[in-house]
Amino acid sequence: MESSVGQVYSDEKTPEFKRNYQVFRFIGGNLISFFGDQIYLIALPLIVLALTGSPLSMGIVAALERLPIIIQPFTGVLADRFNRKRILMVCDLGRFVTIGLLGLLHMMNSLYIWEVYAGALLVGVLTQVYNTSQFASVPKLVQKKDLQLVNSINTGIFQTAVFIAPGLGGIIISIFNPGVGLLINSISFFIGFLIVLSLKIDSPDRNENTRGSKIFADIKEGFVFVLKQKPILYTNIAMLFSIFGTTLFLTMLVIHLKSSVELDTVHIGYLLSIGGVAAVGGALVTNLLKRYFSYRRILFLSGTIGGISIIVFSFSDTFMWLALMNAVGTISAAIMSPCIVTIRQTLSPDHLLGRVQATSRFMTWILMPVAALAAGIIAEQFGTEITILVGGIIATIASFIYLHPSLKKTNVILNNIEN
Repeated sequence: MESSVGQVYSDEKTPEFKRNYQVFRFIGGNLISFFGDQIYLIALPLIVLALTGSPLSMGIVAALERLPIIIQPFTGVLADRFNRKRILMVCDLGRFVTIGLLGLLHMMNSLYIWEVYAGALLVGVLTQVYNTSQFASVPKLVQKKDLQLVNSINTGIFQTAVFIAPGLGGIIISIFNPGVGLLINSISFFIGFLIVLSLKIDSPDRNENTRGSKIFADIKEGFVFVLKQKPILYTNIAMLFSIFGTTLFLTMLVIHLKSSVELDTVHIGYLLSIGGVAAVGGALVTNLLKRYFSYRRILFLSGTIGGISIIVFSFSDTFMWLALMNAVGTISAAIMSPCIVTIRQTLSPDHLLGRVQATSRFMTWILMPVAALAAGIIAEQFGTEITILVGGIIATIASFIYLHPSLKKTNVILNNIEN
């Protein structure tokens, strides 16, 4: 039965979680992909630093990678109107080729910064399209009662990758070359392609010959739905400012640790891995927390603690304090992420899943390119410490938006839909 605000699930055809081997493959594929991404996040800033020695150049790379956020509304139409499995496969192959080429060129000492700029932009486009289609595909793979669990596990295995990959990646990069890190990330996308190929992802019958006027009508439908669903709307507004702050922090994180704190590559990897240890538990405990606390309280407390951890991080200069604050921040993010994803997936009907996610990401990520470029400019003028401090202050203030009254009854609404 279809709810006016709820998701349509095919529970009769979908096996329960412990026998859902498709979901196990999906989770395993994500683990491999996340693993490669974490090594990429260390390797790319080091490559940019080696090519230019400029924090501003890293800001430009990060801004270009995030610039495709402006096409998010169109990615929602793609996910809702076209074959989602085919989209996922094309995006994985595209990232496999692009990142692999960048890695090979760097290893041959033939990589130029403009090629990094172009590659970052292309990878950004493919990632935006992929993430929206994947979000819309998950509810078709699981029973509705397992959705929160799968979202929590997915966040947990992401944090497992954060735990394992940076430390190992730091060692690999220090022994070989940052280009090897990009090659590892490239291979992870090819493995992801093979796993998606093995999945059965149902896509409702759609007319793929969509006219321009119809595309904009579809985009408008997604925006209208989000504006009417206040729990989705106000979590989006909170995240808009929170993500601006955390982007200032994350864009300069590796640059700060390398050039300001003067950590070597191995210790940078260890520091990021330590954050992943706590975050694994944070992601998995979310499912337990929602039994005792409202989404409103979980989001507010996690957002506030995470923002404060960034502020303290900016003042820290010892490995212990830096690692501790990074761990606090990642566990906070890991608690929040499955809550926000579940709110969107549960309150959205199937035919709008892609557009709701695309609209939400457009609303929350639209300032990311600006924040990334601003991070480079601020760091160039005032240093990475000030950049990170400003990011932490903005993220902390943004958490108070989660106290909006519309989020008070979110748990009741979701429980009614799930039951």
